[in-house]
Amino acid sequence: MRPTLDVALTRPRALIRSDAVQRFLAFGALLVLILVFSLLSPNFLQFDNAVGILLATSVNGILALGVTFVIITGGIDLSIGTVMTLSAVITGVVITNMGLPIPVGIVAGMLTGALTGLANGVLIARFRIPSFIVTLGMLNIAKGLALVISGLTPIYFNDSPGFNEGAMGSLIGSVVPGLNIPNVALVMFGAALIASFVLSRTILGRYTFALGSNEEATRLSGVNVVRWKASVYVVCGLFAGLAGVVIAARLNSAQPSLGQGYELDAIAAAVIGGTSLSGGEGSILGTVIGAFIISTLTNGLRILSVPQEWHTVVTGGIVILAVYLDIVRRRRRL
Repeated sequence: MRPTLDVALTRPRALIRSDAVQRFLAFGALLVLILVFSLLSPNFLQFDNAVGILLATSVNGILALGVTFVIITGGIDLSIGTVMTLSAVITGVVITNMGLPIPVGIVAGMLTGALTGLANGVLIARFRIPSFIVTLGMLNIAKGLALVISGLTPIYFNDSPGFNEGAMGSLIGSVVPGLNIPNVALVMFGAALIASFVLSRTILGRYTFALGSNEEATRLSGVNVVRWKASVYVVCGLFAGLAGVVIAARLNSAQPSLGQGYELDAIAAAVIGGTSLSGGEGSILGTVIGAFIISTLTNGLRILSVPQEWHTVVTGGIVILAVYLDIVRRRRRL
């Protein structure tokens, strides 16, 4: 391996320590939120409410896992919310309209996400169009296709009850009576383990950090930057497709008008968890913690009867604070 690539692929100890500090701070913030909301409302720590937080985190968490890869490369993906919706609609078409088995519908939904990710990746990596522009365009394309394919009406899975039952059932509850944690939460944690393995133990993960740290050095070292950057967007699309399958199973329907706005919460989760918008820095554990922070915050504000419109205001403020802290950390390392 050439020296320039060694520099791009080797994460300095100071950077690793910075990642650990960011994750520690994010986890501490999560604990503080739990403590505050528990003191303000006795209903917050109830089991049913905890399950509600898990359900809310499942979709946003999966989306955030995918966008973490993209942000680490220094890019952005604004299309994941509507790609999720399109994937859910395709899943509904395959299972309900075409009458095919549920596993085929799940694969079709995930492939839909992967294909849109591939389209994003090729346009960004091969034609060097800014990721903001490409994914903003894909946001509208996916949104329009979801409406066209569904005929503007929701697609219900009434003829396939096993789809919803499989998602909302509880394997843990069947083993430990009373601990009815929905299977969709297990899907999210399983996806997080896979994402963590890919990011930390595979060549794709190494090149993801290399692209975000110094893309030009990576290119000069003989790495096919186009292929690997496109692969990152495929991974992001694949997670968006999985999120589409999960939300369709949760709701027992594919809602073609749902999805826009989810991308902001996913990006916020990644940033709050320590993924730098400048690229080259981030972790799956931090992203999962960030997703739980957003879900816990939203849930707590709802329990306290804070108007819905203020939830977005608070989340936006937290994202700005997280970005500012990231800038401060980077300045101190210079």
